[in-house]
Amino acid sequence: LLEILALAGTSFSEVLTSYRMVIFVLLVFATALLVASLVFLVTIIALNRRMSEIERAGIQINSLIVNRGENKVYLNNMEFSLTGASCETLAVLIEARMDGEILSGAEIEAMITGRNKADCDEAAGATRIKRLRDQLGNQMVSELLVRNISRKGYMLAIDRDVVRIV
Repeated sequence: LLEILALAGTSFSEVLTSYRMVIFVLLVFATALLVASLVFLVTIIALNRRMSEIERAGIQINSLIVNRGENKVYLNNMEFSLTGASCETLAVLIEARMDGEILSGAEIEAMITGRNKADCDEAAGATRIKRLRDQLGNQMVSELLVRNISRKGYMLAIDRDVVRIV
């Protein structure tokens, strides 16, 4: 009888050890989920602050600084990183704005690629504008910056005096 009780105690000890291991694994998993949720929370708070900053700045665009060397745009002192192609698209739109012109998609594509306007497709320029808007991220900001004038083309919807190219 003592031998049976001793064997039962040993098996009970082994069950407790396996339960401890399962509980430890679950605690590690729960900790990992907690850390991940905290990271997401901090990210959401940072994005919320940036959106609040955009809302506080309002619809008025006070400054637009384009740094072509670093492919960065500073819009009301908020930094946006762009690809080289998007930075070139923005630079072409700025040049047109300085001259008071409205550019069609084909004209934008022709100025960037150096080809003749007749050889360029309207959709290629529209794609460049879409990519620029996507990289600026917020639809509200990009709509304020690049305006589509139906059947004519695209233009920057800001005052000439606030634009600087570095």
